[in-house]
Amino acid sequence: MEQKVEGVKGRLIVSCQALPEEPLHSSFIMGRMAVAAKQGGAAGIRANTKEDIAEIKKQVELPVIGIVKRDYKDSNVYITPTMKEIEELMEVKPEIIALDATSDLRPENVTLDAFFEQIKSKYPNQLLMADCSTVEEAIYADKLGFDFIGTTLVGYTKQSEKLKIEQNDFEIIKQIIANVKHPVIAEGNINTPEKAKRVMELGVYSVVVGSIITRPQVITKMFAEALQK
Repeated sequence: MEQKVEGVKGRLIVSCQALPEEPLHSSFIMGRMAVAAKQGGAAGIRANTKEDIAEIKKQVELPVIGIVKRDYKDSNVYITPTMKEIEELMEVKPEIIALDATSDLRPENVTLDAFFEQIKSKYPNQLLMADCSTVEEAIYADKLGFDFIGTTLVGYTKQSEKLKIEQNDFEIIKQIIANVKHPVIAEGNINTPEKAKRVMELGVYSVVVGSIITRPQVITKMFAEALQK
């Protein structure tokens, strides 16, 4: 498994996701999207739900970063928040499982430390990616022992709402790289080939790009709004 994951080093991972309210929501469509990503040169896929991952794995042999997005009333954490989501993902065996590694408490007030230990005690060989929103969270996740540190949630949490991943030449990525031992995967607001190339030059392990490749409604909106100005 680890040998397969090494194939994403220095290369592009494409996030193929469509939530229930989105027009492309369909495991079949996400499977085809993964094929298109592979044809374009992607070395890995990030995907949501066991159904989508199962279909994607039928279509391509690329390593998958798997997540389950689910809302719970008693928590702000929605990316792989509990063992229920971990168990679902283990049914389809993604090479990497990503989860919210922010300072927010998980459902039923479970801490990140406790959740990490739960996962590792049951699945000691499963590679885990920490979706972080601040430099401090990245450093903490690194010390806990996450295999990969991601910038996925920068700007999306209360503690990071003033942060932008690209502000001042990707300063937050530079700080994370300088302070962690595990590989850093850049993700979030990397919406041009030039930005992807720049963050790779900074020393990240891999780059995840999503909406600008796989969400046509987002891409269309950019063009439509530009013409309206």
